[in-house]
Amino acid sequence: MQVPVLNMSGSEVGTISIDEQTLGGVINYALIKQAYVRYHANLRQGSSRTKNRHQVEGTTKKMYKQKGTGNARHGDKKVPQFKGGGHAHSKKRTREDYRLDMPKKMRRKANRNALLAKLVDGEVKVIDKLSMAAPKTNAFADFLSAIKVDKTALLALSSSEENTRLAARNLEGVEMCKAESLNCFEMLNSHYLIIGQAELEAWLSGPSSQTGKIAKVAPLGASKAEPVSHEGGVDRKAERAKARREEAAAAPKKDKSAKTKSAKNKSAKAMGVKALAPAATKGSE
Repeated sequence: MQVPVLNMSGSEVGTISIDEQTLGGVINYALIKQAYVRYHANLRQGSSRTKNRHQVEGTTKKMYKQKGTGNARHGDKKVPQFKGGGHAHSKKRTREDYRLDMPKKMRRKANRNALLAKLVDGEVKVIDKLSMAAPKTNAFADFLSAIKVDKTALLALSSSEENTRLAARNLEGVEMCKAESLNCFEMLNSHYLIIGQAELEAWLSGPSSQTGKIAKVAPLGASKAEPVSHEGGVDRKAERAKARREEAAAAPKKDKSAKTKSAKNKSAKAMGVKALAPAATKGSE
């Protein structure tokens, strides 16, 4: 698949070749929906609360006298049937967990498949060098007009593009994210995807490209502090055992001979006292 590359003026300056098979080959709608629902559910805090009639702030004075008005009998105004009153069955749970899980390789396949769907629909704008000399919102609005972005857009930026971020943050309909953390939820929430050529190539060849067993055998972006075994996994158990052996070897050895000798003397002394006690009793008789 040949994707056109534009400059900041909206002119085509080249193309970038993307293999459709690395993005899944065909669009898997079920996988994309599962990942989208998962990202959406994990945004929920689960902290919704409502108040009952006793928790609502206000007076507890009786509305009117019990008899003589012709109205129904009522006490205070905080009962559920009145406006501003409490809820009859209020939410009292401390925290509700709506979090969903999904295997890492499935998430990565869904993210890449969502990018394929965007490419097929022609909704990806690849820029040769996405940068601005000054953080000017008007200049960024002109840039969007030049590349013919007339609907909502997701702007994937690198961490070094501070001017571009400041210029785009105040525009309505423009969302931003880090290019290395691009996911299907953010891509599908916007009509267009705007990304630099270097950032797109880095994302395609980065950790998101590992959608098979290679993700466990030789993971990209793994921490250098954790030793990796030949099988590809982090052998923490062996490392802890090795550390314990080294600590035991380095610790000074205690002299047990003196302790054993003193214990024998104490036991012999105690036995001698017990043996002499009956003899002394006989002599006294």
